[in-house]
Amino acid sequence: MRKFWMASGLGVGLLLCLVALLVIGTYGAAAGLAGATGRVVGLAKGAVPAAYQSLVAKWGTLCPAINPALLAAQLYQESGWNAHAQSPADARGIAQFIPGTWATHGIDGNGDGKKDIWDPEDAIPSAASYDCELASYVKDAAGNATANMLAAYNAGAYRVIQYNGVPPYRETQNYVKTITTLAKSFEAPVGPVASSQQAAAAIYYAQGKLGTPYLWGGNGTADQGGRFDCSGLTKAAYHSVGIELPRVANDQWNAGPHPKRSELLPGDLVFFAYDLNDPRSIHHVGMYVGGGYMINAPYTGAVIRFDKIDTPDYIGATRVTSDGAKALPTGNGG
Repeated sequence: MRKFWMASGLGVGLLLCLVALLVIGTYGAAAGLAGATGRVVGLAKGAVPAAYQSLVAKWGTLCPAINPALLAAQLYQESGWNAHAQSPADARGIAQFIPGTWATHGIDGNGDGKKDIWDPEDAIPSAASYDCELASYVKDAAGNATANMLAAYNAGAYRVIQYNGVPPYRETQNYVKTITTLAKSFEAPVGPVASSQQAAAAIYYAQGKLGTPYLWGGNGTADQGGRFDCSGLTKAAYHSVGIELPRVANDQWNAGPHPKRSELLPGDLVFFAYDLNDPRSIHHVGMYVGGGYMINAPYTGAVIRFDKIDTPDYIGATRVTSDGAKALPTGNGG
């Protein structure tokens, strides 16, 4: 629930003018930053729940084919950080190991004398170890070592060796793209993050909803009177430009890379959490418009409006990308 009101001295008309200028400038900024790249140096602040951050950071460097962001992407895609997850196929725990695979590849990561498929201190190291085993099996295949490792995870090492690289299977190719794309939402980039060309139009949509009363669970449908809650508004804004976000705010967090506070651009999603070290505790999302303000649907009794983003519960931002949204797993809850 949001409780931070916009400064009374700032006129809405003035802020609308600011938004118009910022929206126009978004396209120029996108062009200027599109070519920026950076080497991954670690995990973005708050990207991984605090309980697992040190494990992911440590074991994500086990071999050259993986890194902490990639390992985080795999774990998030598998279980959504749910250490008690169990699939209909009997995949278990945070890393979703099948018992037969665990019997062969599980390791005692915390050195307590037992290998527990449900214990993240064993399962996360085992996931990294299994990745590195697969990478060693396909090390002589042509192409990118990480892509080949992911392909081996999905289709089997034999198929990667057979095709001398990522096999021509749509499912496997999609898996490789999904994990490598999702990894970007866990990376701590060293340079500016490329902007989205769709951001300005998404802001335009949200701006058109200013003054609309808040509705918890609102998706803006006719039977709801066109009303939204916070994540319903951001989902609808990006839907208007052809990008499908998850319904829940803390799943929208992983829809792209995370720019620093000083690098925010209009259209970035800005997030607020109960625990600044745990993105699963995100409780609110808005759309940045520049000048330290966002458009958001705050809480019951309020209307869609502008609010400041610099509050104690600000955890960070996401620069939404089409590929990033497509890479998100479904059914992780939140």
